[in-house]
Amino acid sequence: MASWAALSSSIVEYFEGEDFYRCGYCKNESGSRSNGMWAHSMTVQDYQDLIDRGWRRSGKYVYKPVMNQTCCPQYTIRCRSLQFQPSKSHKKVLKKMFKFLAKGEISQGNCEDEPMEPTVEDAVAGDALINKLDIQCDLKTFKESLESEEKNKGNSVKKAESNELIQSQNTEEKLGSGEPSHPIEVHTVPKPGKGADLSKPPCRKAKEMRKERKRLKLMQQNPAGEFEGLQAHREPLFPPKAKSNQPKSLEDLIFESLPENTSHKLEVRLVPVSFEDPEFKSSFSQSFSLYVKYQMAIHQDPPDECGKTEAENPPNGPECGYGSFHQQYWLDGKIIAVGVIDILPYCVSSVYLYYDPEYSFLSLGIYSALREIAFTRQLHEKTPQLSYYYMGFYIHSCPKMKYKGHYRPSDLLCPETYVWVPIEQCLPSLENSKYCRFNQDPDAVDEGRSKEPDRLQVFHKKTVMPYGVYKKQRKDPSEEATVLQYASLVGQVCSERMLLFRN
Repeated sequence: MASWAALSSSIVEYFEGEDFYRCGYCKNESGSRSNGMWAHSMTVQDYQDLIDRGWRRSGKYVYKPVMNQTCCPQYTIRCRSLQFQPSKSHKKVLKKMFKFLAKGEISQGNCEDEPMEPTVEDAVAGDALINKLDIQCDLKTFKESLESEEKNKGNSVKKAESNELIQSQNTEEKLGSGEPSHPIEVHTVPKPGKGADLSKPPCRKAKEMRKERKRLKLMQQNPAGEFEGLQAHREPLFPPKAKSNQPKSLEDLIFESLPENTSHKLEVRLVPVSFEDPEFKSSFSQSFSLYVKYQMAIHQDPPDECGKTEAENPPNGPECGYGSFHQQYWLDGKIIAVGVIDILPYCVSSVYLYYDPEYSFLSLGIYSALREIAFTRQLHEKTPQLSYYYMGFYIHSCPKMKYKGHYRPSDLLCPETYVWVPIEQCLPSLENSKYCRFNQDPDAVDEGRSKEPDRLQVFHKKTVMPYGVYKKQRKDPSEEATVLQYASLVGQVCSERMLLFRN
């Protein structure tokens, strides 16, 4: 048995989730249920193993939803940061930040509350529509540019125009009498968000307009026979632009060179959560004031105490060490956002973000997530086993929490066997049921389950002992069910390594 003075282990006090309580997602007054424990101390390896079994911390309170009973099942989600490629909406946020820093431009609207990506079906349909409108614009422009040549054809054109006029008059008569008219398509104005308004001229892309200006310029320079040459030799005159083999990386987009005379300066500082650290101590007052401002403006909540995992600095770990950190976003000498993160053996885990509501137009939630993914990749260079970015919980039934699924590639944790499954394989099941077992092998079981509960470590009266010894001394069977439930939720490895406090 170990004495109190020699302890360097996690010490937890377990609370069985007996009652249902109000859900913060769907607002069901009695729909949410979870089990939890208070972490008097917590090592980074233990917390890594716990989040890989569906646990999550809020300060020093570590909790695990009762997945098959809670109203909004919360699935642990991780992004494979090394394969991550920013989407178009991600790039827009980074470009928006760049323009703000470089020129002080403030874009209208706030992307924070909007969906980050359209659905696959909407994206495909949208692309098809855009391509179709572009072709119509191009043909219309060519028709206008050839108007002088068409006039030279004389009678044939006049005859065609005459026929069109007669057809148009007949159509007007039919429309006036209420009869159906097939030659004219009547486009109704779509509802907002349902597509382009086909009753208006289609918008032209700037790229197409530049091409057209170049064509007209060439035609003006050589009016005699240039059009025939243009059609016959269109590809040589306008060779396609050589596409780069590789798209810009996330780091290229984040750290794009700014002009010398920038309007604003942004600096991101990594500060360990410890009053022993001078930088954390000196900035705490400003950081805490920002937290209070954020809580009151965004959540209308009073601030809670911010807990931490103990900092650890093993020789083979990242230079900054493991533990809890604040990523402080300093704009022109003032903190405008703080990302609370845990650096763990295999991942960077995003805990919380609070920011100045006055800078909501910068979409700081998305921007900070992209910075944290880039930071994960940076840590990977020194610590190869650290390669994942954990984003907390994915809640498919809550629209505001589904955005996490757009950081691809990503995986969801199976709530029964605790294996990682690509999110693309999980989404069809989640469309049919809130609670799902993602592991498709019906015979698969939780390999890390508690198999020998008597080996569970108990901390009682400043003494560490196996549960098998403890229960013989106590001779109280009433708490056995609670201890066995704790063992099943944390798994065999953590139950033998962490200390379960009993009084």
